Amino acid sequence: MITLKSSREIEAMEESGAILAGIHQELRDFIKPGVTTWEIDQFVHKKILAAGASAPQIGYEGYKYATCTSINNEICHGFPRKQPLKSGDLVKVDFCVDLKGALSDSCWSYIVGESTPELDHLYEVTKKALYLGIQQAQVGNRIGDIGHAIQTYVEAQGLSVVRDFIGHGIGPTIHESPSVPHYGQAGKGLRLKEGMVITIEPMVNTGTWKSEMESNGWTAHTLDGGLSCQFEHSLAITKDGPRILTLQADHQEDVLA
Repeated sequence: MITLKSSREIEAMEESGAILAGIHQELRDFIKPGVTTWEIDQFVHKKILAAGASAPQIGYEGYKYATCTSINNEICHGFPRKQPLKSGDLVKVDFCVDLKGALSDSCWSYIVGESTPELDHLYEVTKKALYLGIQQAQVGNRIGDIGHAIQTYVEAQGLSVVRDFIGHGIGPTIHESPSVPHYGQAGKGLRLKEGMVITIEPMVNTGTWKSEMESNGWTAHTLDGGLSCQFEHSLAITKDGPRILTLQADHQEDVLA
């Protein structure tokens, strides 16, 4: 069932999202060569608790950590670990915040230390794809309009869009209907209505879009060992257009680009 949120509920989710976005901003300085994803997870969890919120991923379907931290060819749901990051790594940090029942969800990618042209291209294309998808999140549009905008742009840039993991509704739990693929046909799928709150979270690979599950039952990685990047926002569908609930304070230019 799809729940339509009231303006009060959306405002509460935006307050939750502001906490989440602020932590992502702090991670920019925290993530550097030598830091472990275990330390990233502990940093994020402490910040969430300090803000008077909780980390709803802990215990969700048996998951044990506040964050998913996926490195290089890992697409999503990577476990935090005590392996130091090195220069040139690409780490994706995905987490949720629960502020008195108001949920938010956002993933951001971080290039550790020195970058490469391949990394820069993957990073910038994935981030732009996110905002192209968000631009289609208008009342009266269809789910397929979001996926089509993302897929056509990404593939034109010589990259691929993951099919096995997609966006979703959020609230009252982390994963709700509707499903939001990052590929598809324009004009197809569920029609978007005012009050829906969804995530758009394209996962983009340098090689094949196909994935393989690791033995832990959670972490997915690219089938061919290529790099994978992800950016995600939570947003509300409003009569005035998409309202990003997890927007980082100094990233307004990305929305307008």
